[in-house]
Amino acid sequence: MSATLINYRTICWMLGTFMAALSVLMLTPLVVASGQDAIVIGAFIKGTGITLVTAILLLIAGSGRPRQEMRPREAMLLVVLVWVMTCLFGALPLWFTPEYASFTNALFESTSGFTTTGASVIGDVEALSRPVHLWRSLSHWLGGMGIVLLGLAVLPLLGHGGNALYRAEFSGSSSERLRPRILETARSLWRIYLFLTILQFLLLIFAGMSAFDALCHAFSTLGTGGFSTRNASIAGFQSETVEYIVILFMLLGGISFAQHFRLLVERRPRSVTRDYEVRSYLAITIAATLVITVNLLASADFNFEPAFRAALFQTVSILTTTGFSTVDYSLWQPFAQLVLLVLMFAGGCTGSTASGLKVARIVILLKLVWREFRRFTEPLGVFRIRLEGTVIPDHAIHGVLTLVFLSLLLMLVASLLLTAMGMDLLTSMSSVIASQFNVGPGLGGVGPASNYGDLPMGAKWVLMFCMIAGRLEFYTFLVVLTPLFWRK
Repeated sequence: MSATLINYRTICWMLGTFMAALSVLMLTPLVVASGQDAIVIGAFIKGTGITLVTAILLLIAGSGRPRQEMRPREAMLLVVLVWVMTCLFGALPLWFTPEYASFTNALFESTSGFTTTGASVIGDVEALSRPVHLWRSLSHWLGGMGIVLLGLAVLPLLGHGGNALYRAEFSGSSSERLRPRILETARSLWRIYLFLTILQFLLLIFAGMSAFDALCHAFSTLGTGGFSTRNASIAGFQSETVEYIVILFMLLGGISFAQHFRLLVERRPRSVTRDYEVRSYLAITIAATLVITVNLLASADFNFEPAFRAALFQTVSILTTTGFSTVDYSLWQPFAQLVLLVLMFAGGCTGSTASGLKVARIVILLKLVWREFRRFTEPLGVFRIRLEGTVIPDHAIHGVLTLVFLSLLLMLVASLLLTAMGMDLLTSMSSVIASQFNVGPGLGGVGPASNYGDLPMGAKWVLMFCMIAGRLEFYTFLVVLTPLFWRK
């Protein structure tokens, strides 16, 4: 199929539909505006107007589209355009407010929000207006479940092309069997997502948070994003109950929503507890928490419960790529920092709101290494990699290896670019890792007590590229940028 055979009218029409939905959502933060927010209200109205006009133009360009199913190449192009344009137009309300000094800063914040990275350029977030706070957190919530998955709930004309659209964004989720109708699947997942958000919202209010803070943090937690209304993040609330509630829902956000469906809708708890990825995910959490707890007790003046709680919170926050913090872990011993750095690579489960390489892929890589060890000791043996009794085909293993290589290659190139701009090695590498795996805070100059505001402008653009590439699991975003995508 050549590039001329891509149905651009269909893409324009669908993209226009997404932009129209975004323009409506852009007005929702105004429900918390006050009479003192006149400039902010005007900023959101202007952003909405520009987005709506763009949506209308795209819908006009896409009018008269043929009624046909979307092909995989069109789905990949649509996914990339949706994410890029959502981040771009989602930055407009921020740019028009006085809190953001430049369009680059506004775009960085918007990209970080929708990709659920949670890296901020704002030093004093408590000075932000309530509508801006709500828009930042809402971007996490929308981006966490997947903007494209949201689109599946409002674009029933996709037909079987909806499967292509789903796979284009969630390349690691092909092993999860979708329900017979993609629209029904999207609606079921969003009901669960909404239910968990409301549940956390109510629990946070019960724990002493204001309704506004509880709403913002419920959006950020379930989307595994990390934007907070406090400069000190979750530590600013000085509540052990709040910390444990956030830990619980970060853990839930890092588990595949297919497993939530089996538990909450199909009532099959054994299916969830027997799942290899869920077990591995919880095992990693427990192991990392214990080793960090021991390290904290041995190296600092900690009692057991505060050490355990700090270790558990930061383990879950980094593993699920949320990025909330209760302590400045950049002051911990190098061993504990290194454990957290490794967790940034792992990420949550396939089909969750978390990013990272995903636990399933880590398990496959470990099994692959073990298979090679066995081949060295038993050269005549035939060994297959199995997960829950199912043989993993070679093409799937090659896909995992290619994904890992792409992530490492992007990390190397981006880190080189940042160091060439004068940034130190630790800050460069940790900011790239935290961005491409959508974690948010890193180490060095971008630790949990710092922000990304002082980075060079060029570095922010490099990191935005990493955020979108990582959120789309590298393949979809990078392949659209190659000449191969546009050839036959």
